[in-house]
Amino acid sequence: METRSAGIRTVLLTAVAPAAWGSTYIVTENFLPPDRPLFAATVRALPIGLVLLALRRQLPHGAWWWKAVVLGICNIGMFFPLIFLAAYHLPGGLAATLQATSPLAVMGIAWPLIGERPALIRLGAALVGIAGVALLVLRSTGQVDTLGLVGAFGSVLVSALGFVLIKRWPAPTDMLTLVSWQLVVGGLVLLPVCLLVEGAPPAIDAQAAFGFGWLAIAGTGVAYVCWFHGLSRMPAGAVSLIGLVNPVVGTVLGVLFASEVFGWVQALGMVLVLGGVLAGQRLRPSRAPAPVDALPVKVLAGQRRPG
Repeated sequence: METRSAGIRTVLLTAVAPAAWGSTYIVTENFLPPDRPLFAATVRALPIGLVLLALRRQLPHGAWWWKAVVLGICNIGMFFPLIFLAAYHLPGGLAATLQATSPLAVMGIAWPLIGERPALIRLGAALVGIAGVALLVLRSTGQVDTLGLVGAFGSVLVSALGFVLIKRWPAPTDMLTLVSWQLVVGGLVLLPVCLLVEGAPPAIDAQAAFGFGWLAIAGTGVAYVCWFHGLSRMPAGAVSLIGLVNPVVGTVLGVLFASEVFGWVQALGMVLVLGGVLAGQRLRPSRAPAPVDALPVKVLAGQRRPG
């Protein structure tokens, strides 16, 4: 059984991913070329995927060719354009917090696909998290765009399916290699669509280069390795709840850099979100065997209390 300290380390490492993803919206709004979601998604996935693949030097084999394609399309090829669509068409805080429905989507898909029945405490934690998210965005500024909402909720559904499939198909290799396969597949799927829909690439200045570099390295390479590490060691429902760190980071960055509104209502929402994350983990310490002299007399085989 996993000890409390080991569980905390796993949770903290997994939380690196949604913390990095929470920066996607503010970086997109302030650093990337406007209205180029497909280009942004392609540049975020393909270069870092090729670098990781070159470092690992391992290709899929057997059934993992088509599995890598499915995972790459769900987790990268479809997810990235949808998330950038949301980032371009919604306020940063709102776009980030709509991801709070992801735990319910993951639990709903995990039950029929991998037989992981959602625990009541995790369902409750997810509902508490959603309530917290509602408070976080209660006073969000900016226009709510229908296309942005479609992108946000669509990204939740495809990523939930991809994350559950990661649990259904145990990786035949290390996480870095698995991430490289998905990024390359997703990037190659996005590249022709990007060129067809958006045309020639835009000019990239130093500011845009920094934004793309941050999203590719921290928000993609590092984040996905941490996230899949958590998925390989924890129930899908517990990992999905850690994803609620995303809207918290998105809201904080929106307040710091985009002058988004933050008051006691948002503070309460943040407490509820983080409370939902913690409640959904149910970390318990392992019980070490008791020393023989600490056991009750009646369980000591062949021994009786003197006198």
